[in-house]
Amino acid sequence: MARESIYKRYKPSHNPHHNNAGPAYWFVFQLNKLLIDTNNPINIPFTKNLGKLKISPIRTQYIGTLDQHPCYSAEVIPKTDAPEGMVFKDLRQSYDDLDEDVYLLAGRAVQIVNWDSNHQFCGKCGTATETKVDEMVKLCPECGFSSHTRLSPAVITAIVKDGKLLMAKHNNAPNNRYGLIAGFVEAGETLEEAVLRETLEEVGLSIKDIEYFGSQPWPFPNSLMIAFTAKYDSGEIMVDGEEIAHAKWFSPDELPDIPSRISIAGELIDWYKKKYKKNFP
Repeated sequence: MARESIYKRYKPSHNPHHNNAGPAYWFVFQLNKLLIDTNNPINIPFTKNLGKLKISPIRTQYIGTLDQHPCYSAEVIPKTDAPEGMVFKDLRQSYDDLDEDVYLLAGRAVQIVNWDSNHQFCGKCGTATETKVDEMVKLCPECGFSSHTRLSPAVITAIVKDGKLLMAKHNNAPNNRYGLIAGFVEAGETLEEAVLRETLEEVGLSIKDIEYFGSQPWPFPNSLMIAFTAKYDSGEIMVDGEEIAHAKWFSPDELPDIPSRISIAGELIDWYKKKYKKNFP
């Protein structure tokens, strides 16, 4: 896929280096809204500490360096006012405000913020947890139970039949938008088994020739999207009626309102259009 890794500019770390005493990039979240600062080129606050912006975070987390500058994520209370010249903006809607690397790093940051917030106490015995100094892990000092940052793998598949792409309308999709078949991987499944199961469950079809396409971190709320392509094998479309309201085969020129390239779904659809456009002159 076209999207490059954030790790060309970003170096993950859990411990601030003693030389990181200068200004830092701050990924400040008010629930799922990111603090946008248009006063600097990267469009997020760049300051030594948030006190200079009159912001008092509930918690902060050191997450590494970007362009050799330290980076922190931070959580603030919902009623926090944005400093003058800045605004809290929904992370999904911030894609056009940030360059690709910074947006992807913001996705990492919000997942760390949410993990830290949701694991202040042990899920086994209720004792207050402690954060390990050498890795992103919450430890219970009482029973020893550990909680790593949460990640939920999900599969998404571009399925093609006679040069046409299968697209489905989810019951909760906005503005009559269609998407690709997708779903979370269940316990004990391989990724390919999840692709087969989700396709059969949602639209009643069997597929074949499943091939890996790429992956994307998707912080809404904590997914890892693993993308595949596949070919139709057998069956007739029968939507489940619970998640999927309608499904149909579309040629490249018939594609409905589709996801943007913010998601790997958009990249899969771009792949389909480029590969199969010649089939429909």
